Amino acid sequence: MKYMIMLYGSQRDYDAMAGRPTDGPAMTPEQVATMHEHMAAFHQKLVESGELVDAQGLTAPVHARRIQLSGGVPVVTDGPYPETQEVLAGYTVVDVASVDRAVEIAAGLVNPDAPGEYVDVRPIAEGIDDLDG
Repeated sequence: MKYMIMLYGSQRDYDAMAGRPTDGPAMTPEQVATMHEHMAAFHQKLVESGELVDAQGLTAPVHARRIQLSGGVPVVTDGPYPETQEVLAGYTVVDVASVDRAVEIAAGLVNPDAPGEYVDVRPIAEGIDDLDG
């Protein structure tokens, strides 16, 4: 079964990665490079095991657009949203034998040095029957 592992971040996180100071320290170029190297190596292992379907990072929330309808008319809100609001920052899709394996993989994407950081794991619906909770 395929599972999507969703990673979250905020505009503040993207600002830190860009080297801009926030209410916390900015990341150095070396720290950003180390993070990218970790993600590349992590995903390469999934390629080698045949479990990786896709993995992508998303651009900063400042580039996001939220669309809602008001009276049937689309209303577009430009990002970023309040900096404390987390948004989807990236995802990894795996095709594995069990949810336990998906959870095991997902645990490797949580930064052990970032208390409170989390990822979500959800099965990907491949048909109407998969929508039944």
